[in-house]
Amino acid sequence: MRALLIAAALFVAPTPLLAQDADAPLELPPVVMSTEHPGEIAVEPYDRSNAHAGATPFEGTVMLEAFHGVEGIGRVVDGMVDLSIADPRIAGTFVSHDLVRLRRVLKEQFAYILGAPVDYSGRDMATSHRDLGIQSADMGALVENLQIAMSREGVDFRAQNRFLAKLAPMKDDVVTR
Repeated sequence: MRALLIAAALFVAPTPLLAQDADAPLELPPVVMSTEHPGEIAVEPYDRSNAHAGATPFEGTVMLEAFHGVEGIGRVVDGMVDLSIADPRIAGTFVSHDLVRLRRVLKEQFAYILGAPVDYSGRDMATSHRDLGIQSADMGALVENLQIAMSREGVDFRAQNRFLAKLAPMKDDVVTR
């Protein structure tokens, strides 16, 4: 039971838990929910900018249409995140993260890059990935999951490749080990 509580705490805690004596009562850090985005854990304020999305948007609506609009982008992101949190190669990366916020900012980022009239409100790529210890193999697994999610959404292979080409330069800011 204690292991389940610790696992649950790691899933929602915004900061890592400290090691404790096995007989001591489990103490969890306080969780402050965001009032701006219900269901999200609040984060320290930071400057918001579309420049933080990591890529310039495609021009026109061809790419947005290839992804079936904002709704299709949402399904792609949800599919990629679902695959990634179940993927034993990279699931550990997501354990202590706010998945509600992750899904929201990924949807904003993808929609912005694909040319939807959406602003990106997340942090820049280097800051948001700095302490995650992501390796090239982790990035590869995430891209595989993204490709599966795009295929399931029926995104044309050429559109997938164009999108991946936009995302590829972010690797330098994401991969830190």
